[in-house]
Amino acid sequence: MNPGNNSFWAKYRRHIATGAVAVALAATGTFVQWRHDQQHIEKPPVLTGIANQMRHDARPWAHAEKDASTMLADIRDKKVAAVGVTLNAILVSTKDGGKYFVTDKYATFSQSLLLGQSKNDKTPDYQLVWLPEANIGSNASPVASAMGYARDVANLLFPLLMIAGMVWYMRRESRGDATMLQKAPDMRFSDVIGANEAKAALADIQAYLRDPKSFLKMGLRPPCGVLMTGGPGVGKTRLAQALAGECGANFIAVTGSFFSSKWYGVGIQKVKHLFKLARSNGPTVIFIDEADGFGVRTNTSGGPVEAESNRIINQLLAEMDGFESNAGVIIVAATNHPDNIDEALRRPGRFDRQVQVRLPDVADRAKIFEFYISKLPSRGSDVDYEQLARLTTGLSPATLSMIVNQAGLIARKAGANQVCADHFREAIKIARIGDVSGAEKALDPEEVRRVGIHEGGHGVVAALLGAGVLEELTILPRGGALGFALITKPQDKHLYLESELEKEVLVLLGGRNAELLIYGEASSGAAQDLQEASRICLDMVSRLGFNKEGNLFSLAALPPQVAGLQMTGAIEQANVLLKELDQRCSALLSANEHILRAVTAELMKSETIPGSFVYDLIKADEASKAPQLEAA
Repeated sequence: MNPGNNSFWAKYRRHIATGAVAVALAATGTFVQWRHDQQHIEKPPVLTGIANQMRHDARPWAHAEKDASTMLADIRDKKVAAVGVTLNAILVSTKDGGKYFVTDKYATFSQSLLLGQSKNDKTPDYQLVWLPEANIGSNASPVASAMGYARDVANLLFPLLMIAGMVWYMRRESRGDATMLQKAPDMRFSDVIGANEAKAALADIQAYLRDPKSFLKMGLRPPCGVLMTGGPGVGKTRLAQALAGECGANFIAVTGSFFSSKWYGVGIQKVKHLFKLARSNGPTVIFIDEADGFGVRTNTSGGPVEAESNRIINQLLAEMDGFESNAGVIIVAATNHPDNIDEALRRPGRFDRQVQVRLPDVADRAKIFEFYISKLPSRGSDVDYEQLARLTTGLSPATLSMIVNQAGLIARKAGANQVCADHFREAIKIARIGDVSGAEKALDPEEVRRVGIHEGGHGVVAALLGAGVLEELTILPRGGALGFALITKPQDKHLYLESELEKEVLVLLGGRNAELLIYGEASSGAAQDLQEASRICLDMVSRLGFNKEGNLFSLAALPPQVAGLQMTGAIEQANVLLKELDQRCSALLSANEHILRAVTAELMKSETIPGSFVYDLIKADEASKAPQLEAA
């Protein structure tokens, strides 16, 4: 035996023995007390008389019903001989032989009687009988019984239905509304007019979805995603549908806000469900519109909303370039703001291609007009698609579709049987400037004449300089303008020469200088023109290097917080350029004042004149000056 153990036992054995004796004595005392209590417990009373009759046959009590207040009064006055408690009623027998029952549907009074009986030390004045097999409510009508059963079943099923509903709702939320089209889109690239650059960029995606084995044989990694950027309405959605249609692939369309949810963790489950659905039905094109709804990952200290958004983006990154194989799945995202998308999503391996979808040019706009107008059952033969395309420079295909529909509404309102060229031109004016307003009713004749001089100045300068094509002049208020000069470009411009920008500024200053020439002072109507002219001049001297001092440094290269400090010198140079152009515009109008007055007079007479009227005046003036020049 270990000596250490012997020493421990010798040291503590007295205390251990003392504790064992104490435990034994306590147990003995407890047993003696228990036996004493058992001997003094009163045996339950034996049921006799009326109480015994209740237990064997409770039907005599079912013929008379009274309220609970009568029962409580009888108990208080000690008139009760026996009380029987059933599942739904209380049977009462009085000492004078009366028998009645009190409805106790939810055992409210029976529980009070039982609790009061257990707390009362005295022997009760009546016998209390438990009758579990008695059914005093059997005489109720079938309708009432059915309603009672229905209520009981509803009370039982309601919690279960609530739980089942919550489970169904959470499962539905985790899946979202991402559904796949029952069949592949029937649209083709040939159905999308224009966007040739975007179609060429999608060629690799189309080839992979058609023949993925050719990529695998050469050891090439197939493209994963395409990010299409461009303004609203340029056709990004149609291109994604055409890509799926060209390859016979399935198509799933969601938006960037699809992944957000007010429930924690549901957004991540939506991402998983979306890619699981796509992988199980490949080849599949997942189209995510308004992809900038993802946002950019931020610091999680911003709050739980930002933290949940970060988790959604992280899960999307993992699904696009994670452990799962995305063979046969292409993600096409569209956005107007690519800078708002997280950089990790834009890196190679996620969105491998960035496709710029541009606005249609003149030729494409003419084809788009021809496509939509051909669907009109009644259309005039005087429609010039080329002219409509010139009038809609810078407008998207969605806007062109709206213009065709608006032309039909105008024709219907006018009671015409066909949609003619005038209806299309009016629809273009509504789209570019606005509808005709009632502002002319608030203008006096002198203000109307000033508006005519102002718009005539724009038109005359544009026609003299050849700054675009002058289509129309009008003094009818439209939108927020009191009048306008409709000037179009024969071709879409992407590069501007210094001389072309100067012509743009001269046309903008034409209205103000026309007022100064005729009235000797300008009006507030030139405020918008001055704002646009100032912007162009500031860009010319600060970004494009078109300044008299020969400065080539572009302020656009500076950070925004620094560039603002350097704008003073650029503003001064822009003001010098603006004054020089203003003097040139004033001299041009002074030399052709007679043309300006003739245009103004015709505007006051007809309210709207075509641009050809101005061109005819200029040609006639040049023809009259030609003999004088030859003689000199």
